[in-house]
Amino acid sequence: MAKNWKLHVQLLMGVYWFDNALQARLKKKGFKTLTRAKSLILLNIAMGEHRAAQLATNLGVSRQAMSQMLASMKKRGLITIKADETDKRAQIVTFSEQSQDIRDAAMTILAKLERELENRIGMRHVGALRKALEQDWGPPLLED
Repeated sequence: MAKNWKLHVQLLMGVYWFDNALQARLKKKGFKTLTRAKSLILLNIAMGEHRAAQLATNLGVSRQAMSQMLASMKKRGLITIKADETDKRAQIVTFSEQSQDIRDAAMTILAKLERELENRIGMRHVGALRKALEQDWGPPLLED
């Protein structure tokens, strides 16, 4: 039974490994740290998700909680929020120009972390992991 959830836990631990190191190194460079949820919001925006409602769904939080996090991030100058021109009830979230420095630093750090992972577990393993994660997994399995 334990094997059934092991991959899920290992994937999550990998996310934590990257995020913990990213936050520590950003802090060392003088940037104010982010909560993991806010870090995941920025990752979602970088992946192309810009609707606040979908960000809430992706992170598994209420729209109200997402609104509070986005307001905090906007106040800090990380993002901009505007009404969707096609649906005035929806909000579109994008990176602010002010966030360019932290985004550049994060990209540099993440590249170094990938190299560090290659040093620790081997280029072959990182390549296999990358190849496996790039595969089309299809839609989520919602039924037994």
